[in-house]
Amino acid sequence: MKYAISAATGHLGQLVIQHLLKLVPATDVVAIVRNPDKAKQVLPADIEIRQADYTDVTALTNALAHVDRLLFISSIPGTATPRQVQHQNVVQAAQAANVHYIAYTSFAKAETAQSPLSADHIATEKMIKASGIAYSFLRNAWYLENESSYLKAALAGEDAVYAAGDGQMSFALEREYGEAAAKVLASSTTKAIYEFGGQPSSYADLQTTLHQVLDTDFQFKAVSDDDYRQTMLSAGLDAQFVEVLLAMQVMMRHNELNVPTTDLADVLGRPVTSLVDAVKEVLNTLN
Repeated sequence: MKYAISAATGHLGQLVIQHLLKLVPATDVVAIVRNPDKAKQVLPADIEIRQADYTDVTALTNALAHVDRLLFISSIPGTATPRQVQHQNVVQAAQAANVHYIAYTSFAKAETAQSPLSADHIATEKMIKASGIAYSFLRNAWYLENESSYLKAALAGEDAVYAAGDGQMSFALEREYGEAAAKVLASSTTKAIYEFGGQPSSYADLQTTLHQVLDTDFQFKAVSDDDYRQTMLSAGLDAQFVEVLLAMQVMMRHNELNVPTTDLADVLGRPVTSLVDAVKEVLNTLN
């Protein structure tokens, strides 16, 4: 049985491989990477490294030769080649290579998601379904690490603003999503859809938790979309990037990242790390 991980030198890919090696022999693990030199520096030496880019169907097809199960990690949006085109290339290559199963890192509650940020994931789920390849959609809610700017502000005793209102996000640590992906990839019995996330929490909950663990004086203030935009622009952020950040805040306000399921805990075989312990863990990486 050959298990492949695409985008394997990314942070999530590295985490997945670390956990996968606890479940299957290293000789069965294939890392698909853009830069083999980087891969040799950051990945275990005893796994197979194959070069391919999401923009090159032929290279992807060759890299997926004799692969039975693929973890397809979604690409980064905003590059020269549209993400849907990149993802179509991966699916096409998987079909050509006769890959038997794809686990795809998707978007929370994709069937009902309204955020523009979900569009590429929704389209990719449809591509995979249409391919005829067996699949699992790993719909990751939100990494707590994504909120490092707020954690850094709290650590420094600085105030911050948000436009997410009372919206709740199912925070979990990236390593937990990585471990869960590895366990699904290695499993002989899988579900078609996993809604992965931790205990739903708001920015107010995050502030309360940070006040519990830090001896600093700060406040996270709920503001309007316009005030959020102006605050980010005044901080010197690029206008286009500010709109992306605001879109995330709106998505959170609409509870699109609120995933009140036990899927992540069920796959991990233990409770998801509590918000207070997860905050402590991330803060330790910021000190």
